[in-house]
Amino acid sequence: MNASSQSKPTLLVGLLTLIALGLLVWIFFLPTWWVSLTAPNYPEEAFPDGVRIEFHMNGVFNGCEKVEKEEISESVALDCVHEMDTINHYVGMYPIAAGGPVERGFSQFLLTFLGVMLLGFMCTRPKIRMAILVVGFAGIAVWMYLTIYGENGFYLENEGYVNALVTSLDQEASGEEGSGEESGGGGIVALLRQSLEESGIKVEVPSEQKQESGAEKSAMSEKERLIEQLKQNYERDRQKGMVDEPWNGSTYQIMAWHYGKSLGRYFNNPKEIVPMVKNLKLAINVVFAGLLVAMALLIFGARRNGGLLYWLLVLVPMALPVFFVIDYSAWLWWYGHTLNSMGAFTVKPFMPTVFGDGKVAQFATHSYPDVGFGVMVLMSLVLAVAALIRRKQFKQGGGS
Repeated sequence: MNASSQSKPTLLVGLLTLIALGLLVWIFFLPTWWVSLTAPNYPEEAFPDGVRIEFHMNGVFNGCEKVEKEEISESVALDCVHEMDTINHYVGMYPIAAGGPVERGFSQFLLTFLGVMLLGFMCTRPKIRMAILVVGFAGIAVWMYLTIYGENGFYLENEGYVNALVTSLDQEASGEEGSGEESGGGGIVALLRQSLEESGIKVEVPSEQKQESGAEKSAMSEKERLIEQLKQNYERDRQKGMVDEPWNGSTYQIMAWHYGKSLGRYFNNPKEIVPMVKNLKLAINVVFAGLLVAMALLIFGARRNGGLLYWLLVLVPMALPVFFVIDYSAWLWWYGHTLNSMGAFTVKPFMPTVFGDGKVAQFATHSYPDVGFGVMVLMSLVLAVAALIRRKQFKQGGGS
């Protein structure tokens, strides 16, 4: 083949892969799946979509919107994540935040990992491909270590994930304080303060201290403020003796604490919760080590064009919709088969509806793909075309 005929498929594969990379980034910010519960006690007028939640790659978020009607007045939309948790706990189901904690915590690394794989797939020169993978994976490894295990590494997590952790604990996402404090700068108080300061005595007025504190909070970013809320919650638990370690701000510490707190939200049974938290810690370490091993294998496989390890660079990202459905189904099975005996009602273990409509007691359940899943499928189709072109290119000897 001449150089011109070799470059055409290379450019086409590169263009398709870049499109797939753009879709991969978009997926992170889109709802992937939605679930809704409807029942007679949740009338359509007040709950047009039922009690709805939306699954993103980095968390589960409220799917209910503010209802604006003459007969209904809402200042904010109902928190349907909390509402569904409340409904589910009556039959012994754990809160939504108890599902997929590792997947959500590692989501930003996993998608970036897939992105680096696609960059490696684009390249037909093994040496350049290896360089791309080495640099990309090394960056992810350092970022991942600092985030998961580093002090204050939680600040390196994405804001959506932090927000999901805060709201799952029923903490408000807004922390504005009232401005009704009286100033200590007028009347007799002002004269007394002036007299004391002239005598060399420093005076601190409580209202001014609160104003300064409020100013400091307003200077924080949204993510910093959310993390501060989690820290305050953690410190309260530490004062109560519920946790032993002082706050270090690592994602590892926060994930374990938050998971235990979520499990014990309705069913405070330490004999069951403590082993589950230990399993979570083990899972975090295993996933971290597993990703490092996967990086090493892919770098090793990048030495030549073709071979299983090379094709994994495109096959794994292509299979993202399949991985999502498998993971989603597995966690639904876990919810339906890990029922706590402290629930108000006793039901037999069951498999919640993965796709379509179902029924549990008086509730109708609805579970369907959202726009993010559609983008996943589109990305897979684009990558499938790119893979076929690359396969034909290698067969014709244009990949070396």
